[in-house]
Amino acid sequence: MPELRKDPIVGRWVIIATERGRRPLEYQPDRAQPRGGSFCPFCPGHEDKTPREVLAYYKTTPIATTASGAALSAPPDPKDWTLRVVPNKFPALMIEGSLDRAGEGIYDKMNGVGAHEVVIETPRHDAVFAQLSEVEIEAVLWAFRDRIVDLKRDTRFRYVMVFKNHGLAAGASLEHSHSQLIALPVVPVNVAEEMAGARQHFELKERCIYCDIVRQDLADGRRVIYENPGFVVLAPYAPKFPFETWVLPKTHGAHFEDAQRLQFAQLADALRVTLRKLNVALDDPPYNFILHTAPFAEREVPYYHWHFEIMPTLTKVAGFEWGSGFYINPTPPEDAAAFLRDIRE
Repeated sequence: MPELRKDPIVGRWVIIATERGRRPLEYQPDRAQPRGGSFCPFCPGHEDKTPREVLAYYKTTPIATTASGAALSAPPDPKDWTLRVVPNKFPALMIEGSLDRAGEGIYDKMNGVGAHEVVIETPRHDAVFAQLSEVEIEAVLWAFRDRIVDLKRDTRFRYVMVFKNHGLAAGASLEHSHSQLIALPVVPVNVAEEMAGARQHFELKERCIYCDIVRQDLADGRRVIYENPGFVVLAPYAPKFPFETWVLPKTHGAHFEDAQRLQFAQLADALRVTLRKLNVALDDPPYNFILHTAPFAEREVPYYHWHFEIMPTLTKVAGFEWGSGFYINPTPPEDAAAFLRDIRE
């Protein structure tokens, strides 16, 4: 019989449609995308085809050099990079200008001020993020951290959204492995809803709801996919999408950019293992991953817990979902977690 499950954080209801129950091998997602072919502006030797980088790591750059406060030495060759961060050539928001908020009666508006950047995760055109080494993935995480720390110095910005679109069906327009950051002058509604739900739980229980989720799911075990000393990977209790996966630190922290050096290495391991399991289980599916972290203004936050959410693109959002706010998921998270646990990536 179908189940209605309520997300304990935002209160959203999800239908686990067991009557439509679909096993992993029954999904036929569009493969992420073909590799190779047309000209790629992200490949080495084409640096002049992108805006000038705002951050670059080179083969001579140790991970966390910038985090430790040491100056980066000049690279021996500008093409000898391992990771670049460049402004998006077609940005959703523009870095120049003031907010200049205005409105007409009940309508509110402001200038489209923000920052939109692309993290070119590797110089190798045919590399898939899930197949990068732990060191390479850790470098990507440090790039996220370094750019957030820099962008939060701009007092116009309230939040930085970090996300990856893998595959055309998930929104990727270029096949070379990359992720994106968008600095926003407002806090996104989804983030505000999570913050409000987490705050309500804290006021009632005096505990972080994400810490409670980590404790309860580790004790239960049915939805645990993977864990290492610092992180646990879960299929959430009320997932919007089949094989939706959360990666949570076991230690409480509200801001991703405040994570400790060891955590980045452990997070790189957790992401690499999880994405490889999904890659094997679902034949390189399109997916999105999104960093959930506290807004800049929320400094002392005992009730919120940063984490990553990974959502394979296996089903379509249609009229019922748009009209009701409910999501229909044909694969119970316990089944998804059991299947992924058994995958040897």
